Amino acid sequence: MRIAFLTAHEGVEQVELTEPWQAVASTGETPQLISTRPGEVRAFDHLDKADTFPVDGTVSETSPEEFGALVLPGGVANPDALRTDPEAVAFVRAFFEADKPVAAICHAPWTMIEADVVRDRTLTSWPSLRTDLRNAGATWVDVPVQVCHAAPGPLVTSRRPDDLPQFNEAMLREFGRVAA
Repeated sequence: MRIAFLTAHEGVEQVELTEPWQAVASTGETPQLISTRPGEVRAFDHLDKADTFPVDGTVSETSPEEFGALVLPGGVANPDALRTDPEAVAFVRAFFEADKPVAAICHAPWTMIEADVVRDRTLTSWPSLRTDLRNAGATWVDVPVQVCHAAPGPLVTSRRPDDLPQFNEAMLREFGRVAA
């Protein structure tokens, strides 16, 4: 199964990209980096520039139909940029409309808020998004990982890099249900 990792061209929290990527790859699934621009994505370690990663495709040249699931890494600048890009927002919304699993960590739910897919769902995030999520109709909980099976599609969310072990475990479990 191909798994889309959607990021903006810069600002993604590196560990929130690389650890889920490695977890997906370790199962034999195929992670692919999808972005708003071709070329490379600049990751960050909090506020410091980190590594760059080659883009496999852009939201304008790929289709959610090509993927079995979606991962939305965090970082502050990354989802803030994604939520202002109509094609990125439509890309995210399409996964929910197709009932495909989505996993999002840290600030990533900002993009889902813009896609209007969090209403009547229970999720967690970086604590500063609590009010934004509640205003968008979601129930926010302060737990390391939250799996919501309210339709459409399973949604796995997590708060921060410290939660990555639990996030990756839940993500792989939900993605495995699709691949099985």
